Amino acid sequence: MSPGDLRVRPGRSRRITLHPGAWWLWAVSLGTAATRTTNPLLLGLLIAASGYVVATHRSSAPWARSYTAFVKLALAVLVVRVVFAVALGSPIPGTHTLLTLPEVPLPHWAQGIRLGGRVTAEAVVFAAYDGLKLATLLVCVGAANALASPTRLLKSLPGALYETGVAVVVALTFAPHLIADVQRLRAARRLRGRPDRGVRGLLQVGLPVLEGALERSVALAAAMESRGYGRTAEVSTRVRRTTAALTLGGLLGVCAGTYGLLTAEGGSYGLPVLLAGVAAALAGLRLGGRRSLRTRYRPDPWGPRAWLVTGSGAAVAALLTLASVRDPQALHPGVVPLVAPTLPLWPAAAVLLALLPALVPREHP
Repeated sequence: MSPGDLRVRPGRSRRITLHPGAWWLWAVSLGTAATRTTNPLLLGLLIAASGYVVATHRSSAPWARSYTAFVKLALAVLVVRVVFAVALGSPIPGTHTLLTLPEVPLPHWAQGIRLGGRVTAEAVVFAAYDGLKLATLLVCVGAANALASPTRLLKSLPGALYETGVAVVVALTFAPHLIADVQRLRAARRLRGRPDRGVRGLLQVGLPVLEGALERSVALAAAMESRGYGRTAEVSTRVRRTTAALTLGGLLGVCAGTYGLLTAEGGSYGLPVLLAGVAAALAGLRLGGRRSLRTRYRPDPWGPRAWLVTGSGAAVAALLTLASVRDPQALHPGVVPLVAPTLPLWPAAAVLLALLPALVPREHP
């Protein structure tokens, strides 16, 4: 542990801090790994690993309670994906019929779409695999929201992204507050013997929550204006045009390089274009930071523990990407014919690397 990882305050005990960007990079890497497979066993391991790290390192702050909401959203997405496959049909052919729904005739211009009809096990399993992949992405995003402090993350953003970061952080901060308000109002109504479910309960709870959110928004806007949020420095037209060209060109280069890496035809130019795009985007962000008048007070250090958290997620993403190329059958179990998924050993061991952040000491307030 380096001296920069410990923050010492006079008269207080040492406080262990971890850069919030490390948690986001870890979670985004796990989400990237989830996009490389539809194996439900590997996706379940990713969900379990991220959930265990959240359980061991989540704080008691209001924004840390949003993980449960993301898990519920992920379950809803999975159910909706399966229901859509049952009701609207699926292009996946199948021979194992589960049930036959009444089919609704559609006009000729709706060719390729059907309502009802034969529901096969292959179509349901394919929809469940696809929905579980998206659900895993949502769980990983929820893990990042539960582990990384939004205000500390805002302090670490480059000056060029500060205004955008303020808007994102405000949105991410308001969501847990809304959830906490709903839980508080529902508990209060239950204590008074009033209904808190159904349409009537939703209206009785929703209106006070909306009113409180509007009052909080007005108070936050007034506080931000009094503290100088949104003020920028004067820069020349040449600097603004150069910043826009570097940032836009860099983002286009990142998109083109990523496309090249994902396709077989672009394997030769993908990596150089991606690196050039990243360099141009970083240069644009640094140059655009001149418009920001803010300074950082006691910024969070990026120490060995931050490298450990980030590296564990990056290793999972890289190894699963490699496994999807070398053994695509194991990471994408077939549904036609319908076969039971198997757990590939070394990709499963790679997913377990996501548990390394659990070894990092928990932050102390």
